[in-house]
Amino acid sequence: MTDSEPSSASTGPTPVSVLLPTVRWTDACDEVAAQLRGPEAFGGAGEGGEGDGDRDADGADPAADELLVICDSADDPVADRHGDLPERVRIVVAGEPEGCSGKANAIAAGMEAAENDRIAWTDDDFHHPSDWLATLSADYERQGPTTEVPVFVGLDPLARLFEPAYVIGGTLAVFAAGVAWGGAVIFERDDLRDGEAAFRRDLRRTVSDDGTLTEHLDVSAADRTRYVEAGGSLRGSLERFVRFFTITRYHAPTATAFNAVFGVVMAALCLLAPVAGVALVTALAGAAYARFGIDRATFLLAAPGVLIAPPLMAYALARRTFVWGGRRYRWRSMFDVEVEPV
Repeated sequence: MTDSEPSSASTGPTPVSVLLPTVRWTDACDEVAAQLRGPEAFGGAGEGGEGDGDRDADGADPAADELLVICDSADDPVADRHGDLPERVRIVVAGEPEGCSGKANAIAAGMEAAENDRIAWTDDDFHHPSDWLATLSADYERQGPTTEVPVFVGLDPLARLFEPAYVIGGTLAVFAAGVAWGGAVIFERDDLRDGEAAFRRDLRRTVSDDGTLTEHLDVSAADRTRYVEAGGSLRGSLERFVRFFTITRYHAPTATAFNAVFGVVMAALCLLAPVAGVALVTALAGAAYARFGIDRATFLLAAPGVLIAPPLMAYALARRTFVWGGRRYRWRSMFDVEVEPV
């Protein structure tokens, strides 16, 4: 059995540490906090048990799920919740990032602070149904490290135009190519191929948290999607496109080259043979939407999306910085990141 395979000898539930980076308390924090299992789920006394409810018979902390809400500084709004938190929820202050993204820095700090060996990552920008954590934990018991699959739903015209490309290049890629999505992924520390220390070191010198996790972890996708709101402004959607393109450029250069060639070929086909080209790209997008049960008419925007793809990819290649989460990043190579004020 390899580290990434689930143990058939497991006799009970395993507690999970959930890492949720955010600077403000959101509905997602409440949703995940309500799903945490206490010591009673793992054979401990729990509240109301004999003796100290916070310790087991050996004096050790009893097993329990926990939620770590990770912010950048004590000045972030979520830090005000320090004295007003649900059970088994902690605020972790990661500090300002140096040489990495704020998200990667937050995840590294959360990994250090987490008490359990089984870790789940999530984000604050999608709905977590009441069985989200239990289902993800069951996935791990069945198949080891597991990721859910994102569907990015545009909030502005440009983001909606990007939706078919994100379904094909994002949703489909995560599902089929063993890519981890940081919004909903579960694994154990021992599953990291090069060890946790090497993983955290890489996080603190790069930009993409889930891209880096994919480099260190063999993961399988659950056949389950989560709808993630994206964009909200034309500028924000353009910055997101540049960031996504740069992430794939560094973490999957071969796939990025293929996508660029494919995009140019499809755009040329739509221009030179409009009827056949538009029908083909629309059918491809429609098939991808149907595969994942995405009930949105935006697959009809696949053809105009294809036409703007080549100039947008050229623009992304020409850009030397992008803005994410209130910071500007100059990402020169995989492990050469400069953080600049916006």
